[in-house]
Amino acid sequence: MDKFLLQQQVLERLAEDLLQAEQAARVAHETATHEENIAENKYDTLGLEAAYLATGQARRAEAIRQAMANWRQFRPRAYDASKGIQLGALVCLADADDKQQQLFLGPDGGSMKLVSGVQVISSEAPLGRAMLGKCEGDVVSIQVAPIRQQFEVLRVH
Repeated sequence: MDKFLLQQQVLERLAEDLLQAEQAARVAHETATHEENIAENKYDTLGLEAAYLATGQARRAEAIRQAMANWRQFRPRAYDASKGIQLGALVCLADADDKQQQLFLGPDGGSMKLVSGVQVISSEAPLGRAMLGKCEGDVVSIQVAPIRQQFEVLRVH
């Protein structure tokens, strides 16, 4: 699987998310500033609530812009077995039931499942952190609530 194509898919999804966040921020801002939503008394909070929502959506849009900038600058490298799994690795893991999953380890802000079935995770995610430095054949272990999950690294690209 081509890492460049995966990166493009992530950027496309982030662009879609950004459009939605910007649209939501615009609608919330319009609601907050509409003349019909001017508070008539201290219990009339629709305009205030919309202003909070607009601020939150604007922050979300900015976070997506930052994630897009990180993904645009990102240059996945070929796997180097002497360094183990690093940012940019495409990893195939198998759980105890031999269920396999493909993971693409990328920069922050791109956690998503792509159409190809590849799960994009950050090196800051618990599983991403646990994979760093591992090689094919190694076991990756994470604690999820009271359960310890283990995965075998089958392939790394």
